[in-house]
Amino acid sequence: MEHDLLSNALIYLAAAVLAVPLAKRLGLGSVLGYLLAGMAIGPSGWGLIGGVEQMLHFSEFGVVLLLFLIGLELEPKRLWLLRKPIFGWGGLQVGLCSAALFGAALALGIDWKTALVAALGLSLSSTAVALATLEERKLKASPAGSAGFSILLFQDIAAIPMIAVIPLIGAAPAAGQGPVWQVALKAAAVILLLVLCGRYLLRPLLRIIAKTGLREIFTAFALLLVIAIGALMQWVGMSMALGTFLAGVLLADSEYRHALEADLEPFKGLLLGLFFIAVGMTVDIGVLLERPLLVAGLVLGFLAIKGAVLYALGRRFGIARGQQILFALLLAQGGEFAFVVFGAAATARIFTAPTASLLVVVVALSMMATPLLLLLYDKLIEPRLRRLDQRPDDPIEQQEDNQVIIAGFGRFGQIVGRLLLANRIRATVLDHDADQVDLLRKFGFKVFYGDATRIDLLRMAGAETARMIVVAIDDPADSLALVDAIRQNFPHLTILARARNVSHYYDLMDRSVTLIERETFEAALLMGGKVLRELGYGGERVDQVVHQFRDHNFRTLMAVYPHYRNQDQHQMISLAKQGRQELEDMFARDAAGLPAASDGSGGEH
Repeated sequence: MEHDLLSNALIYLAAAVLAVPLAKRLGLGSVLGYLLAGMAIGPSGWGLIGGVEQMLHFSEFGVVLLLFLIGLELEPKRLWLLRKPIFGWGGLQVGLCSAALFGAALALGIDWKTALVAALGLSLSSTAVALATLEERKLKASPAGSAGFSILLFQDIAAIPMIAVIPLIGAAPAAGQGPVWQVALKAAAVILLLVLCGRYLLRPLLRIIAKTGLREIFTAFALLLVIAIGALMQWVGMSMALGTFLAGVLLADSEYRHALEADLEPFKGLLLGLFFIAVGMTVDIGVLLERPLLVAGLVLGFLAIKGAVLYALGRRFGIARGQQILFALLLAQGGEFAFVVFGAAATARIFTAPTASLLVVVVALSMMATPLLLLLYDKLIEPRLRRLDQRPDDPIEQQEDNQVIIAGFGRFGQIVGRLLLANRIRATVLDHDADQVDLLRKFGFKVFYGDATRIDLLRMAGAETARMIVVAIDDPADSLALVDAIRQNFPHLTILARARNVSHYYDLMDRSVTLIERETFEAALLMGGKVLRELGYGGERVDQVVHQFRDHNFRTLMAVYPHYRNQDQHQMISLAKQGRQELEDMFARDAAGLPAASDGSGGEH
């Protein structure tokens, strides 16, 4: 037994370590890497691992941990604000997807009981796949990500009544389950118990554990907490993920939230990977080889129907056009709760064993298809959508005669523009963000949509008669291209440029631009001065230190510049170290004649 455990652990870890980096390298994403690893080592692949069903149940704990950690990020107030998208959008998605799939199954001549349960199970999407993809792509805060999260949360809730109603539809009652009202009453009692314990018991317990000062005991308690809640929810026939999510929400405003996140994050990643491997192992290649056309037809038909409904809902929910297809692809696959629904249906004799096996393969393949569909979206669909969304540059019907042109009206250019406007100095603004242009026009700014590097647009913006141009474009390459165009065609213009970093600063110097402002340097210097003031340093002393630092930083910047151009890394490092030492010596000399820092009473130095 011990030998089997070590062997299995070795096989799982080796498969993950080999397959996932390779999949990432090929641009397929980590989720598909785990799924392919599972297919390779599972019963239908090389047969290195058995006991797939037990492993799937164990690895579902990764999804449970994922929902607990998501709950920790959502305070109860925020969750209450999401009630409309969760129950409104989520209810609409489950209802319409179930109806569409049910209708399609009936049209194929399938018995209504089988069609109904299959449609309900297939309407659920994979929380693990969708949320892992959102995190990997940094899309959680996007409109598609927010809507997807709300719907996934509702699906976790909806899975409970689905599982509860299956025995009523089928010919055999579920073992150990009482009447529906009894199940509902138990569920309500457990949720109430969770709320009360989360409010009045968990925090004192966490405080006691934290006072021991033993990090491993705190980690053990965090795992115990999640496992206990999951076991309790499973005992009453509810979703473990939903229960732990609720516990996470109750602890979201706790002072121990970040400690819990830090301790559980590594376990979540490993167990989620194990879950995806287990899903890959469930793919019965024998069923696939026996009836490949049927399986392929079912997977494609399922993804097409569900994807079409989700796309229509995306438009209804007000998701931006560029993200509607992405939203549909994120949720079009089947989910892990479908395995539970289909298992309950087989127990209730609604499904025959071959039907259950076929549907499990369809769900698993749809989960595997999601990373591939998203890759297709990235390579083919998204670039085309971007081109369609591009609008032509605004025509400037008459040449502007303002003395100042501002190219780029983001966070940097806006401040310059507002300062000029406050002093009644008109400026012509060029920006390539359509939404930004439309917004600024509402507030009376003279803003034109267009590519500032175009010579004809610059000429119509008044570059021939203007005195200066402020280059505040975000992208350093575009910024330098604009400077080159100005130097060649409008050499009389004084260029004032924003530098994103030191490399950009040096590139601007190469083009003889002398009026350069590093976008974060002055703000950071001012913040440092405020920190010193809060620590009790006098205003005169702070101004002196800030001035010295600014002057020294500029001299170091100029000293490194020739070596930066020559790519002399050794000399650059040497000069940087020398500069830091000079600064330290200078401050040490100044501090030697000063009294010690205040003790917090607020007195000046």
